[in-house]
Amino acid sequence: MSQANGQSDETKDGSKWRRRSDVGFRKGFRDGRTRSIYAQPPSTSFGPKACLKKVPQSQIMQVTDPSSQRLQWKTSPLTVLIIKKIMDVTVLPPFIEMATWLIQEKNLVIYVQANVLEDQDLLDHIGYDVIKGKLKTFKECDELSDKIDFIICLGGDGTLLYASSLFQEGSIPPVMAFNLGSLGFLTPFDFQEFKESIESLLQGQVAVTLRSRLKCLVLDSFESNTNGLHQERKLEATKEKDKKKADPNNMRFKCQVLNEAVIDRGPSPYLSNLDLYLDGRIVTTVQGDGLIISTPTGSTAYAAAAGATMLHPNVPAILVTPICPHTLSFRPIVVPAGVELKVVVPEDARHTAWVALDGKNRQELQKGWCVRITTSVFPVASVCRTDQVTDWFDSLVECMHWNTRQRQKDFKREVSNPIQVLVVSQAAKQSDISRLYVPSSLFPLQQSKTYASGRSPVKH
Repeated sequence: MSQANGQSDETKDGSKWRRRSDVGFRKGFRDGRTRSIYAQPPSTSFGPKACLKKVPQSQIMQVTDPSSQRLQWKTSPLTVLIIKKIMDVTVLPPFIEMATWLIQEKNLVIYVQANVLEDQDLLDHIGYDVIKGKLKTFKECDELSDKIDFIICLGGDGTLLYASSLFQEGSIPPVMAFNLGSLGFLTPFDFQEFKESIESLLQGQVAVTLRSRLKCLVLDSFESNTNGLHQERKLEATKEKDKKKADPNNMRFKCQVLNEAVIDRGPSPYLSNLDLYLDGRIVTTVQGDGLIISTPTGSTAYAAAAGATMLHPNVPAILVTPICPHTLSFRPIVVPAGVELKVVVPEDARHTAWVALDGKNRQELQKGWCVRITTSVFPVASVCRTDQVTDWFDSLVECMHWNTRQRQKDFKREVSNPIQVLVVSQAAKQSDISRLYVPSSLFPLQQSKTYASGRSPVKH
């Protein structure tokens, strides 16, 4: 953790990085966290004689405390990918200002989407001549993992989702997202401070949130392989290092998503009929409009609208949320991040289903097809403005107005003996005043008060 390393999470002025300096709980983070985000390891002894069986050291997973996850550069970064919100002319001046500064002051090579250089509004902008001819482009099929050192997003949450979609086969460079969009739940940085923010990123030692992704495979056939599942995972773990693992022969499509995979009934008027498997064992049959399989990051998106709980992105989990289920007892659930989920369209279903991955790549699932979903080993390293906990709660309050309401008033009021509260209605104007009696035990005895009617409270 930063406190243990003798470092502070705050900037030189002590306040520049904080979005809501008036938030009460922020004070505890100003000097660095002193406790782990994760809970302490549980005791392995139960009573005087029972304990957990010891496992080989090779089966013990070492987990880094998220609060200690800070970015460090192996060598100085040289290239940056700027993802700009399209079809929004208000983003053009910030884009040109930032690109000019990065080229002239930081000598960085800038990559942009190919359609950016085809934007007529950008070509006609007065400041474009300064960076004209100095921007590089790429194709969406290009392998960018070894070309890009870090990513800057200018826009809303959609720019971060698009950045994630560009890196399907390998690791993703760290992402710094500036809020120039509509909501900005995943974009904590303010553009007015972009120079200070990028300077801090280039120097390293900034906090990052590792946002897990889901690896989704669309298969045109399904086999329940409960017995061979663990052997298959061991084989995948050894081959994952080479990144050359062959895809299944029955795979039709694959994608890594940051938010969610949605399997629904599409244009069909019938209920979705989907079989849900967990680690090769059938869990339930989904009958409703569909199913949302989401990451903790996606828990504040479509899943939240469907009634799921909101999870902090550092919680290792997968959310399973039904969409308008036909049974009221089918509530959203949370499963461990290490499980494998399969959503199957059974042969006896009345109709096919459809799948959408992060709101894109929508395609039809024929009967007998399935979607295989696991947690990806390549998360999105999202740069924090303050730290992993503070940024998330700031977004909840500022973007979603989470639990925002007027504070309940206390009982400090001038009242006296047994109180009679006069509720003035329209009839009161005609001297017909209704009376509501409130026991004196609810209020302390204080001085008497004359009511608007000019009469003191009447004892009954």
